[in-house]
Amino acid sequence: MIQKMDEYISALLGANVSADDIEKTKAVIGSTKEVAEILDSPSVPLAEKENAINELFPRAIRETLVQISEDMCIADFAEVAKRYLAELDKKNNIANAVIRCVTEPTAEQLEGFKAFVCKETGAADAKIEIIKDASLLGGFTIDVDGRQYDRSLKTKLKSIKESVEKNAVSDNNIDAAGIISILKEDIKDFEFETKGEEIGTVISVGDGIATIHGLDTVMYGEIIIFESGVKGMVQDIKKNTVGCILFGSDDEISEGSRVKRSHKKAGVPVGEEFIGRIVNALGEPIDGKGDITADDYRLVEQPAPSIVDRKSVSQPLETGILAIDSMFPIGRGQRELIIGDRQTGKTSIALDTILNQKGKDCICIYNAIGQKASTVAKLVGDLEKHGALDYTIVVCATAADPASLQYIAPYSATAIAEYFMYKGKDCLIVYDDLSKHAVAYRAISLLLERPPGREAYPGDVFYLHSRLLERSSRLTPELGGGSITALPIIETQAGDVSAYIPTNVISITDGQIYLESDLFFSGQRPAVNVGLSVSRVGGAAQTKAMKKAAGSLRVDLAQFREMEVFTQFSSDLDADTKAQLQYGKGLMELLKQPLGNPMSLAHQVITLVVAIGKGFTDVPVEKIKKYQADLLDYFDDRYDDIIADINTQKVLDDSLRERILKAASAFKN
Repeated sequence: MIQKMDEYISALLGANVSADDIEKTKAVIGSTKEVAEILDSPSVPLAEKENAINELFPRAIRETLVQISEDMCIADFAEVAKRYLAELDKKNNIANAVIRCVTEPTAEQLEGFKAFVCKETGAADAKIEIIKDASLLGGFTIDVDGRQYDRSLKTKLKSIKESVEKNAVSDNNIDAAGIISILKEDIKDFEFETKGEEIGTVISVGDGIATIHGLDTVMYGEIIIFESGVKGMVQDIKKNTVGCILFGSDDEISEGSRVKRSHKKAGVPVGEEFIGRIVNALGEPIDGKGDITADDYRLVEQPAPSIVDRKSVSQPLETGILAIDSMFPIGRGQRELIIGDRQTGKTSIALDTILNQKGKDCICIYNAIGQKASTVAKLVGDLEKHGALDYTIVVCATAADPASLQYIAPYSATAIAEYFMYKGKDCLIVYDDLSKHAVAYRAISLLLERPPGREAYPGDVFYLHSRLLERSSRLTPELGGGSITALPIIETQAGDVSAYIPTNVISITDGQIYLESDLFFSGQRPAVNVGLSVSRVGGAAQTKAMKKAAGSLRVDLAQFREMEVFTQFSSDLDADTKAQLQYGKGLMELLKQPLGNPMSLAHQVITLVVAIGKGFTDVPVEKIKKYQADLLDYFDDRYDDIIADINTQKVLDDSLRERILKAASAFKN
């Protein structure tokens, strides 16, 4: 519609149609219904329509009217005429202004308005349209060139009210006399807005998307404010319109609603008080524990640290999960993808990792995207139960929230994490999950009429996640040495890791932990697939003790799985093969770990040293977990010196290995 109007207006300007011809055309269209019926009817041949237009309308406008009769309803010519006359006035250096007021201005006031409009726009003359609006209470507003100059009593009273409320909040002990003194001061010092505000008009609204005309200089990503108080973020900029996503209900927004700029890009409040709290995607508390005092305000979209600002990943961020810390270590500043089908334990791994950060000076942020509110409530309950909420922030955009909030939530969570990173602290952030984030972005993009690509996702869906995950890094000591470690979660369908979104995120991250449904249902939990999982940082993110203890574990497991496949149908096996299978089954059993029980470094190292030293081969597979628990309790009780050496020195030399094996042998005997 807007694009077609541009074509019609260009054609009229090219034909140099006069204002008189436009008025005559409007008069003919409005004079009789028969004209509209002929021009709008699909059954009337185009030749007959052209004959009618040639008889009734001025020569300069005939060709454009033929186009309009083909493309749309002739009654829409009124809007075309209105916009053309405005363009004609602009061409002739005449400004058009709309004045809203309670009472009709006098002739002298009208001349003053004209002089003001000419001064602000630099026009030679001005046309003034007067609209009576009793809601202003007094004073007036002037709309000209997409800007509004507000000198109404309504705005004055609103400003005074906000000032009183702000002072009342900052001073809890304020009394009636104090409020009266504030009122007097505000009324005395109040000055009307002399700088024009850029104002837009809603053309259409629905499904959390609004299309706006008139915000010609608005920025991409800028927050705009509707009359109803609802905020939106500009996500689409075209020649004459902008598209924005809404952060609230669109019930009170309709065609013709007015919108003003905030001149601020989308951001969230950040600060120390957010630790231990649950907030929404806009940083507003939703846990019922009162307001949060922010220390700063950060934009949700920030550039990632440059290469020179980054330090290589060399410090481990231990998950407490033996299968991961031994074979696919995660370092501070790394991005490790957790990928698998629904209900295979992806969130459980992230939760255990958060629990394992207790007492390690690491701030954790759990970002729920599109999850059920009950699921998030259960997870928060688990965090509270283990005392992990004391160092955790939950940023929540549930399935009940609009797609716009689900889209912005991970960027908001990252902005909160960046506040701590640039203060030199280590952060862990879990995105649960980015599959739902991509779906929310796809919904927004389709509603904004962006062209769909593979699986109906827009072409920039890779950039959606790359610009998010690139912000996770470890900073150089000059910048404080802080870090953000990211654990994005992706849900696959029937184990299809070659789908569009999984392959995108795999190519962005520094490794992946692949959870397999078959392993999960066979009782192997965590159900980590040793063959498809990988850490591209590798041993650089391991302590020397863990690196040496893990030794040949991954190779041994790979050999076991290969041998298991080849021997599953064999009935007669030699002793060496049976021993190898027994050893492999023992390793798989040791890697099983119950939810909410992360292991310390010392316990992991002792388990691996004893296992690779064939200390569990004589134990029946079904009794291995019990034997392991008793063994570790034995070390805690009688060999606390070994535990202390591992935890403090983080080195496994030959003498320490011998001490561990000797103690394990003593326990066995």
